[in-house]
Amino acid sequence: MIGTIAITDETWYAFLAGQSELQEINFWTPSARRSFRGDPFSPFLFKLRAPHNAICGFAFFAQYSRLPVWLAWESFGIANGCLSQAEMQARIDRLRQGIRYEAGNGSDDIGCIQLVTPTFFARPDWIPQPSDWHRRTQSYERYDLESGEGQRVWAACLERANAGSRVNPQNSVGTALPAPRYGPATLIAPRLGQGTFRIAVLEAYDRSCAVTEEHSLPALEAAHIQPYADEGPHEVRNGLLFRADIHRLFDKGYVTVTPELHLEVSPRLKNEFHNGRSYYPLHGSQVRSPSLTRFRAAPEFLAWHNENVFRL
Repeated sequence: MIGTIAITDETWYAFLAGQSELQEINFWTPSARRSFRGDPFSPFLFKLRAPHNAICGFAFFAQYSRLPVWLAWESFGIANGCLSQAEMQARIDRLRQGIRYEAGNGSDDIGCIQLVTPTFFARPDWIPQPSDWHRRTQSYERYDLESGEGQRVWAACLERANAGSRVNPQNSVGTALPAPRYGPATLIAPRLGQGTFRIAVLEAYDRSCAVTEEHSLPALEAAHIQPYADEGPHEVRNGLLFRADIHRLFDKGYVTVTPELHLEVSPRLKNEFHNGRSYYPLHGSQVRSPSLTRFRAAPEFLAWHNENVFRL
């Protein structure tokens, strides 16, 4: 099992460790020139800079995206490690000065490494960094977590999490590490949160409305097919990307998508509001699916919306 150990600073750690019950965080970088890749839900460990040189917590990698600052803030809020978007922008600007960032290259996006199920350790529980850590590393290192220093550090993380962390063992995706030095293997099960769900749906649909193909980013919203409040999961299969007005009509039951992926517009839109002429031409249209089969809307969620939300 390969994980990532990434450098961060004590201010970021202290801010996020002080928040209660975070389900996801955005580990952003001031430039999107360098992307990040990792196995889904692979461990992502936080290493403090000198003089601490210690692991102060961990989370699980969900996805990487290039995002404008406003969207990163809308999606994750204080889980970006800042109190406000203005503070976040100021921090980005300071960091860009240090890396000689060249503005005006066509994109002002930041790199967003989206992480779920974060756990932060109290200072007495910090773990010494790997003894073979290269002191010239500027951002992160990959480690085999089943051998050598990688195993030592990861096993210590699991031990601390097992002793009392915010890890939720009821989630659906798990990763286990045999660790005889520290007792039995510990199961940690991460899942997407609201922000990571939003961005995952956005990317799955190639940033384009599934009905109208509108691709102006501020106009697009990720819709839960079966709402989270009604036990619908934060899974891409339970999501559709809509233009904002269609999303609102979908949530209110004036439009739906059949399991065969056809849009239906309720006659009640006309009966109740004496309008709807912008939407009835869309009735019966084919709703576009993501290119990857695993991200396509699940028929069972669509059937639930048809039966429980759509207004006939």
